[in-house]
Amino acid sequence: MAIDSHTNNTGTALNKSVVTFDAPLNLACGVVLSEYELVFETYGALNSERTNSILICHALSGDHHAAGLDANGKIGWWDHYIGPGKAIDTNHFFVVCPNNIGSCFGSTGPSTTNLETGKPWGVDFPSLEVSDWVASQKQLMEHLEIDCWSAVIGGSLGGMQAMHWAVAHPQKLKHAVVIAASLKLSAQNIAFNEIARRAIESDINFKQGNFLDYQTSPTQGLALARMIGHMTYLSNDALGQKFGRLVRSGDLDGAEKELVEFEVSSYLNYQGDKFATRFDANSYILITKMLDYFDLAQDHQNNAVDAFKQAQCKFLVVAFSSDWRFSPSCSEEITDALVSADKDVSYLRIESNQGHDAFLLPNEHYEKGLGQYLQRVAQTLIGAQS
Repeated sequence: MAIDSHTNNTGTALNKSVVTFDAPLNLACGVVLSEYELVFETYGALNSERTNSILICHALSGDHHAAGLDANGKIGWWDHYIGPGKAIDTNHFFVVCPNNIGSCFGSTGPSTTNLETGKPWGVDFPSLEVSDWVASQKQLMEHLEIDCWSAVIGGSLGGMQAMHWAVAHPQKLKHAVVIAASLKLSAQNIAFNEIARRAIESDINFKQGNFLDYQTSPTQGLALARMIGHMTYLSNDALGQKFGRLVRSGDLDGAEKELVEFEVSSYLNYQGDKFATRFDANSYILITKMLDYFDLAQDHQNNAVDAFKQAQCKFLVVAFSSDWRFSPSCSEEITDALVSADKDVSYLRIESNQGHDAFLLPNEHYEKGLGQYLQRVAQTLIGAQS
């Protein structure tokens, strides 16, 4: 296992590691990965009882780098919430964040080498479901010699993983924190994902998913897919406050209105182009299909209450008022099912104008609510040690 350690000026010490698993991973689609790699980062220290660990589950485009500054000076995607004295306090917790299989930041996925062929997996990488990510995380847990997570925490697709952990491995976590998630995707969400995939597949450089063989990349299609997705993560209020109808170039009162570029257009183009340089198109297609496939109740007679009856942990469910992709009603449906299943659940609805992206962004009430919940978890650990 390779380890790269950093302590940086954000105050968060991190260790980046790569581990190779040679135990077979049986995927839901029927394919068996005989060997695979996971890249992960850890923050804080594991206590002597090995009881203070928290698993962070990333969403669609996330990775292992959740906090601190990495070797390239890039800040983690959840740095505001992970670190000493923060909501997920590394003075108390040992925090683990893997980059999941099928993604494109070092863990085994479409852009890594298939050992059987010696070539990148590409479009031949097997179909994945949330259960496969959880299964690989469980192997990582065993590798780290952790018997039970203090908490499993995730937003969006990460929240779906937290719920699956609670149902599939009830004795392996004490708390599940489910943020801006749902029991399954709505038809509208599935439709947005399909449009994004079609944008990628329509790019002339996609080459039916074999673009790596041609040493090219469907950057235009991937950028458009990201622009579509990014729009669904924002709220109209946030866009209006930030951009309104501001013009970046050209003159709305002039004769050549076709030359006008709005600030919001420039912003979306920038976000799309930046994403296309760092993400793999096959990974994007693979993971959006994972979202589409997820249905927590499917294996429990389509009854979420029956699914949650398997769980033994406590729950915190968090929603954001302006999130229309995973609206508060989705979180309330989760909460209602947990209440009906007689589970210990707290529900936190945060006022925010930031849309679905709010779960990633600074928010005082969100920070306090999450922090207070995890402070109680930390106090339980301290009480158990005394």
